[in-house]
Amino acid sequence: MTAEILEEPWRLFRIMGEFVEGFSGLSRLGAAVTMFGSARTKPSNRFYRLADRLSYRLVDELGYSIITGGGPGIMEAANRGAKRAGGKSVGLCIDLPMEQSSNRFVTHPITFRFFFCRKVCFIKYASAIVIFPGGYGTMDEFLELITLVQTRKIKQVPILLVGRAYWGGLIRWMKDVVLKRERNIDAADLDLFTLTDSIEEAFDVIRRSQIHYSILEHPESR
Repeated sequence: MTAEILEEPWRLFRIMGEFVEGFSGLSRLGAAVTMFGSARTKPSNRFYRLADRLSYRLVDELGYSIITGGGPGIMEAANRGAKRAGGKSVGLCIDLPMEQSSNRFVTHPITFRFFFCRKVCFIKYASAIVIFPGGYGTMDEFLELITLVQTRKIKQVPILLVGRAYWGGLIRWMKDVVLKRERNIDAADLDLFTLTDSIEEAFDVIRRSQIHYSILEHPESR
């Protein structure tokens, strides 16, 4: 046997350690909102400004903590708003070559080596999830999230897609092709999320829900 094969089972302890560290840190936050979006979004972009404003209001008016991936772009904007409001600004950073550990607005960093451990922690303690325009990573997070809700592996919380023009094509394809033509989803599956251009609407949806629990603890997933 090679050294790599012999070492492989021990990887489980590193994975377990990441979950323990993540759960330990996040379970102390109280109610939190997770915000996803592109790392490439510039401060001059309107979505950067919207993420900053929404994050600020969620912390200042509702007392939420904010969870992001800790990087630049939309993540930075959301962490910036949370820090400006004096709240807990969490960054679930991924250990990658040639990248900074976290943006300067993160007050509570947690570093991960494994993407899948990080993805669990993004949603486990989220009372709501806001998704701004992004690339493959953001789309992966969105589609996995609605799959988990659809299959009742997690409880349903507000899921908000910000940017009608950006997400509209994807939603139309889901409706016209996936639902109507191929019948691979049900009509109710398109009600799992809210598409909006309005930060006020997103804020109001979250305010009305005021959910605070670990959404992975769905009774039907046991």
